Amino acid sequence: MAGRLRAIFFDVAGTLIVPRERIGQSYARLALDYGLEADAKAVGAAFRRAFNAAPGLAFGPGHDARELRRLEREWWRRVVADTFAEFGPFRDFEGYFAALFDFLADPANWKADQDAEPLLAQLKERGHTLGVISNFDYRVYGVLKGLGLGAYFDSVTISSEAGWAKPAPEIFNAALNRHALEPDEALHVGDSEHMDLAGALAAGIAAVLIDRRAPERCAISGRSARVARLSAVIQ
Repeated sequence: MAGRLRAIFFDVAGTLIVPRERIGQSYARLALDYGLEADAKAVGAAFRRAFNAAPGLAFGPGHDARELRRLEREWWRRVVADTFAEFGPFRDFEGYFAALFDFLADPANWKADQDAEPLLAQLKERGHTLGVISNFDYRVYGVLKGLGLGAYFDSVTISSEAGWAKPAPEIFNAALNRHALEPDEALHVGDSEHMDLAGALAAGIAAVLIDRRAPERCAISGRSARVARLSAVIQ
């Protein structure tokens, strides 16, 4: 598809950036300041269960920016409350949630993959349109900017604003429509087999799965590939 490729879209968390410490560690460490002590590994496992059980973080058109921010925050509040349901009460849950929400909005608490900026710069030099397709909330804008990645992107399509969450093909279509692209003119790169690989393919978009446990050699199957690191996207 190299001859028709015009745009490359990227997932964010787990693909371009990762938290500086495991989510369970951050959740548990901050909880100590609000009267709750819990094992970080157990908290991490509870978070994954709560996050996977939650409905998509997707609200979409029809809400103004202020309402979207409220809905996003309330969505995360429910996930965090469900995460800690088995660990007992906080001294001040609202204070804890506010601190945690702000903590993960701070770019200093995230780090970019070492290949992210060199890859994005090289793709820009080649003339590709670059975009984000992510099941994140508005905090992604500040995090990407703070890590020096935001300026590379021509568009950012997030589930809370688009109204659909990956793997729904509609969020991929929304990103395509922003650039008047056909599915076979785009590529999507992400780290989730279900959300990114299957979602993109269902929308007719070729996909690259970042699997850091995979062998270094690129494995290609049909309109998808599995690679061990971001730099392999341009090989």
